[in-house]
Amino acid sequence: FKTKYPKSKVLINSQHVLIWCSSSSPSVSVDTIQIHKRKLFLWFSHLPQEEKQFGGYFSPETMHVDPLIVERKAEERAGRLSPPMQTQSLSSPSVSVEQLFEPTEAWTEGRGINVLLYGAVGTGKSTVVRKLVLDWCSGATLNHYKLLVPFSCEDLSQLSKVSSLRDLVSRKYLHLKKHPLLSGEGNLAKDVLFLFNGMEKMNLDFRIGSTELCSDPSEALPPDVVVVNLLRKYLLPEASILVTTRLSAMDRIPQKYVNRYAQICGFNDPDRQRAYFTSRLLQQSGKAARDHEAQALIELLYLNLQRESQLAAACFLPSYCWLTCATLHFLHFTDAKAPIRTLTGIYTSFLRLNFGGEVLGTGTSVPIQGHNNSLMLYVIRTVGKMAFDGITYKRTSFSEKELEQWIGGKTKTDEELRQLAMFQTDVLDFFLAPCVESGKHLPKSLSENDERRYVFAVPAMQEYLAALYVVLGENKSALEKLSKRVSVAIGQAGEDVNTLFTILSKFIPLRIFAVFNLIKLFPKLYEKISSHNKGSIARTMAAEMFRTEDSYNEDVLDQVEQNLLGVHGPQPQQLSESHPFELYPIFMGGLLHYGNRVLLQILGCSIQSTTVVQITHALRKHLVRELNKPQPPEEVMDLLVLLYEFQNPRLTAEVLASMRTIHLTNIRMTSLKCFILSSVLSCTPASYHLEELDLSSCLLTQDLLKTLWPAFRHTHNLNLQFNSLGPESCLILRDLLLDSLSSMRSLQLCDNPLLDRGVCILLEALPENQTLKHLSLMHTGMGDHGALQLADRLQQHVGLQELNVAYNNIGDNAALALVDACREHPSIHTVHLYLNALSDVGKKSLYVRGVPRNHVGSGRRVKVLASVTEGSEISEDWHPILRVIRENARSWDRQRVQQQLEVFLRDLEWGRQQQQSLWKRLHFLRVEKGVRQTLRMLDREVPPSSPGYSK
Repeated sequence: FKTKYPKSKVLINSQHVLIWCSSSSPSVSVDTIQIHKRKLFLWFSHLPQEEKQFGGYFSPETMHVDPLIVERKAEERAGRLSPPMQTQSLSSPSVSVEQLFEPTEAWTEGRGINVLLYGAVGTGKSTVVRKLVLDWCSGATLNHYKLLVPFSCEDLSQLSKVSSLRDLVSRKYLHLKKHPLLSGEGNLAKDVLFLFNGMEKMNLDFRIGSTELCSDPSEALPPDVVVVNLLRKYLLPEASILVTTRLSAMDRIPQKYVNRYAQICGFNDPDRQRAYFTSRLLQQSGKAARDHEAQALIELLYLNLQRESQLAAACFLPSYCWLTCATLHFLHFTDAKAPIRTLTGIYTSFLRLNFGGEVLGTGTSVPIQGHNNSLMLYVIRTVGKMAFDGITYKRTSFSEKELEQWIGGKTKTDEELRQLAMFQTDVLDFFLAPCVESGKHLPKSLSENDERRYVFAVPAMQEYLAALYVVLGENKSALEKLSKRVSVAIGQAGEDVNTLFTILSKFIPLRIFAVFNLIKLFPKLYEKISSHNKGSIARTMAAEMFRTEDSYNEDVLDQVEQNLLGVHGPQPQQLSESHPFELYPIFMGGLLHYGNRVLLQILGCSIQSTTVVQITHALRKHLVRELNKPQPPEEVMDLLVLLYEFQNPRLTAEVLASMRTIHLTNIRMTSLKCFILSSVLSCTPASYHLEELDLSSCLLTQDLLKTLWPAFRHTHNLNLQFNSLGPESCLILRDLLLDSLSSMRSLQLCDNPLLDRGVCILLEALPENQTLKHLSLMHTGMGDHGALQLADRLQQHVGLQELNVAYNNIGDNAALALVDACREHPSIHTVHLYLNALSDVGKKSLYVRGVPRNHVGSGRRVKVLASVTEGSEISEDWHPILRVIRENARSWDRQRVQQQLEVFLRDLEWGRQQQQSLWKRLHFLRVEKGVRQTLRMLDREVPPSSPGYSK
């Protein structure tokens, strides 16, 4: 309601009439009501900042899905939200807001209708109000009301001076000043609908002794008195009123002043949820590929919702549908050109949308003395404390008794009990939901207990709130809390030693105070305690990042996606009570980012800059120490996500300075993960280079290579084997080799379908690139044409040392030409040619040509690895050849590999028969044994156990 409309020309379709509005053309003659509709449309069409992360491709009309609205009888008006799987059996039918204003038998002629629309946090009250106003402006609903006047009760509660109803309207809508419909004459007000959104923000008092009666729209009174008289029907009795409020505040309006009660119940079925997801995820940039991916995501979501999963229980609230869409958009549609978005930022924005500016009121104007009224801070000190305890003891579900212990706490004052009751009614269900899978993944001792258990609506919310609880310093020890109190007291006392002595003696026994002379020591002691606390936070982050006992093998982003889309296929044997919390330290890092701290400040949660500095300083040391140990690829990916969420270039550069290799083998790289890798490496100086970046078996495509370009610039040895890179991908790799800022030394492209066309494109870079030393094109579909082109280009690149073209379709003539080119090359020392279409005669010719004609006496020889034998002798490189075959046999054509191994056996048998020495025969038998073991491995399809070999 506070939104400012832009001062620019806007084209609006109102009742199929095109109306132009411009702040520079005040002379345009338009009916006052039409001006009002136009301005309301501009105000309510404005999207909050959080919606812009979806790309801005849709408007409020296209993204709206009506939540379930149920009319309640007066006696059942306090009904709580039904569990999502039970809403189909509601006794009352679903209604629209327009139907609530239709006359009933109890309607009195000459009196307007008062409708109370209520619901808990997150059910969609504000969204319904926005859509109602927009529909009225466009003539789609409530056409029997000529004038709709919306008010924000939050704004009204902040007005300090008295104002008449007409002043309140003109203050908000100047164009309605002295409008006849608000004059109170005759029954003109029957065409007016007032809308008061968020009535819980006002302390309405309907007692006659507290609020005087008033029937004059021009009489100046406090805003709450004006609203009370409107609802009493003393003021403009013909006008109709729509009030929205939370569950806990609905009884503040006496029942006799409400004609109809209606409860917003959210999305009660998967079809409404699917409609919401479709309206959000399908409105991308218009690219067919993105639409196809979005449709696939929606189908997976719908399947997960139909299973009556925990996600379906969460998405019962439209707010969690928004969070689901925002998270999936972040995971799948991250655009390098879009503003930086982080997972922590999404969750922080989500809470700002739902709790921004909210305070913990009790219906009275007297706040609790010494208590911060921020509703979000109350959430952190109760629900966040429980979330932290769950993470400490590896638990995700809680019993009703535990909820009472954590949320209710110890005995409280009457005022605090009222606040607690309001919190439990309005907010608690927003964060916690009954566990719909109570007995499926719990230990027997818990599943046999019939007591209902509760879980966080989405698993990541538990980790976010726990992280916020820790970073805000709410888990201080008693000593830390005492030291802070004394520190504040010292600051207030100034330099008056006597006053200081008096204050300190209240906290510390006098004899201890005298012995240790804490007047001088205490400030330093407090500083040490404070920095120790921040160091423990950093230590916790680092320890949680690299926990070796975590049972998940996926990286944290894949785990987030699985929680949303479900697991398809065999279900993991994962006990939910031993869940690994890998997002927890990542959220702690993300919360220290300045942008998130600004949003949290709006929520009443302050993280000081000194706290950030102390945690950051300690975290760097702990991360560097942990990175000295070898980490699995999943942990490395999680570390990159942490650095990305932190958004601190200096810290990122200092941590990466200790890393010289990044191994992400078998990580399912998505557009987001590629963007994170590139963003993190872009924080380092231009002089920083990785010795090796291993992206083998990462499902990389051509588009992902474009995203990874900045990361490739910082890499000496790049491993891209076992991916889905076609010929067009070589255009990007060619440009990378030609880039003056690139210093690529080794490029491994094994097991990518490059074909001759792709190889020829890649070879275009050889004349100008002089840094490349190792090039692997094994199993890339190269034929004779590609091999001959490679032979022609080799002399134009003087730095190459090793060339791997094994397991391709290269014949004798092309292989001979390639070896001839290699032996005349000044630096090539090894050529891999095994598993090609080579005859026995061709293999023998290759070994003969290994010595260059111009360097016979130099002792330099080009190694040609074509078979485990060299004529009648065993090749000195037989072991590496077999090891490469073992490692890759399961992903290669098994029949072809078996045929090649059988050829090796024939060569070995023939060579053994030519030997006179017993020792040489035994050596042949040893190699034969290795080949036969490899054949048996293929028959059994047993994964290789040998160590890795660099191809």
